[in-house]
Amino acid sequence: MQVREINPEGVTEADVVIGIPSYNEAANIAFPTLKANEGLIRYFGKRRSVIINCDNNSDDDTPNVFLATATDVPKICLLTEPGVRGKGNNLRNLFRKALELGARSVAVVDADLKSITPQWIKHLAEPLDNDFGFVTPLYVRHKYDGTITNSIAYPLTRCLYGRRVRQPIGGDFGFSGNMAEIFNLANHWSPYVGNFGIDIWMTTLAMNHSIPICQSFMGRPRIHKPKAAEHTSGALFREVVGAVFEMMIPYAPFWKRIRHSRPTSIYGFGLGESEMPPPVNVNQAALYDRMAEGFKTCLDLWREIFSDDVYGQILDARSASLDRFDFPIRTWVRVLFETAVAFKKSPAQDRDRLLEALAPLYYGKTLSFVRKTERMTIQQTEEFIENECVVFEENKPYLVERWPL
Repeated sequence: MQVREINPEGVTEADVVIGIPSYNEAANIAFPTLKANEGLIRYFGKRRSVIINCDNNSDDDTPNVFLATATDVPKICLLTEPGVRGKGNNLRNLFRKALELGARSVAVVDADLKSITPQWIKHLAEPLDNDFGFVTPLYVRHKYDGTITNSIAYPLTRCLYGRRVRQPIGGDFGFSGNMAEIFNLANHWSPYVGNFGIDIWMTTLAMNHSIPICQSFMGRPRIHKPKAAEHTSGALFREVVGAVFEMMIPYAPFWKRIRHSRPTSIYGFGLGESEMPPPVNVNQAALYDRMAEGFKTCLDLWREIFSDDVYGQILDARSASLDRFDFPIRTWVRVLFETAVAFKKSPAQDRDRLLEALAPLYYGKTLSFVRKTERMTIQQTEEFIENECVVFEENKPYLVERWPL
């Protein structure tokens, strides 16, 4: 892949790298760039640093806005080939450039962040000086911000690989130069990983390479461009969940041996602020309608994918009205497990179809989650999610027994 590099100051070496992946973020990218600059100067001022924008050849002038943002720390812009899209493809360029620069510490922040502070750079990069190789964020999020994380990414990766990493697709990460080399040399790369599946791919690789992982308090809620659960894009869902299921295949010998999960180290001393995240409003009727669409288009495929027991429970959900709707956690766990098994058995060209058939059930599970937690505080909702994770772990033998050789 031909990558175009703009390196106005001729940077050839760096100890600390901050990466900002982007596509059409001209209106937003200056703010995280300025905060990254402040964080590098304040906390890593004695080290050679660089801020790298990894861009998908945006057509809204994002790279020029980035380069024109006044910073003391030098900047580099890496551009994918025209037509090449995806956050994963952006970060792949970052992995290579970090190795070329000899970086010891790399942190990644999203280009649309509105709540980033200079301390975020410290929180993501400082643990890498203390023998951790991979850092995930820990911040307060509204209970309905991150429903893919709450219902799939967190409980499933925790169940599979035995590590409790609350934000495995948080978007903001830190990793060592050694971890960058593991990412760069990894054999598994797919369209899912080249796009939104990159975050869960990185977390999964760290878990499976016995890399010391920590979660770092970010100090305030994550504020970006949130979308309500009913507006989750099909591409985002397909690429994240597809990457989860893909990674289950090569790492089955590892995860099949894992019986229980264990906590992951937390770096820092607390949230430090009582600021609450902005509300995320959920349209329950829209979730119900999106699930109901599945009963019009997916019944035949569901009949192929699921066992008689699970299929029957899905049909039971169809008869419930909105005000009485429930999607039991045990049913959801088995839906995910059986879809993962079908994904493993299917040829690559048929896998998107399976993920599209799972999406209406995800909307049903999300609706059930919202109804059960709407009167709960954020902390009570966290406890609810933790209890659901236990159900995943208790039912893991069901997955192991059915996993194809």
